[in-house]
Parts: sequence; C-alpha cells; structure tokens
Amino acid sequence: MDYLMAFFVGGAFCAIGQILIDKTKLTPARILVGYVLIGVLLGGLGLYDKLVEIAGAGASVPLTGFGNVIAKGIRQAVDEKGFLGIFTGGLTASAGGITAAVLAGLLMSLIFRPKDKS
Repeated sequence: MDYLMAFFVGGAFCAIGQILIDKTKLTPARILVGYVLIGVLLGGLGLYDKLVEIAGAGASVPLTGFGNVIAKGIRQAVDEKGFLGIFTGGLTASAGGITAAVLAGLLMSLIFRPKDKS
C-alpha cells in the first residue's frame, strides 16, 4: 500500500505540473519554483509532514519535499539560534541534497561533454 500511495501522490504532482505546462504560459522553471514555494509554505504550517506520512517518498522526493526540508531546517535553526536561524537553517538542512546535485551535474558534464544547442 505504501508503494501505491507514493506512486499516486508523486504522480499527481507530475500530472499537475504537466497540466500547468500545457494549459498556461508558465515556464517549467516557474512551475518548479512554485512547487518549492508550496513545499515551504505547507512545511512552515506543519501540513506537509502529514502528507509525507501518507505518501512517503511520493511526497518527500519531489521539489515540494525540498521546500519542506528548507522550512524544517529554518524552524529548527530558529529554535536553536534565534533570529539568525532564519538565514542559516534552510541552507544547513538542504546542504547534502544541494551538494549531491552539484556533484552529479559536474560528473555528467565530464562524462558526456555537453554542447550548445545551436
């Protein structure tokens, strides 16, 4: 059942994104930023954790999950460090994921030799 819920929730995120691409003039980049923002807002309100309980990786892996991690990090850092935690918490909480993405991008660029589209 866990796999099905992850599939349906993650699939719903993807379907909504595809509908937004097809039916609006929003660029994919703006939609992705919107997903992160929604994750931050729902995480900040404490609602995203309930979705993660239901959907597992279907909710924690997409970009909305990244936004939730940022919100959690900020909440935790504010509790520990006060006002300065607003500026440091999101980066501290998401540093591992950001580092992995940068290193994977670097590795792929070395392996596949990217070229301009023109």
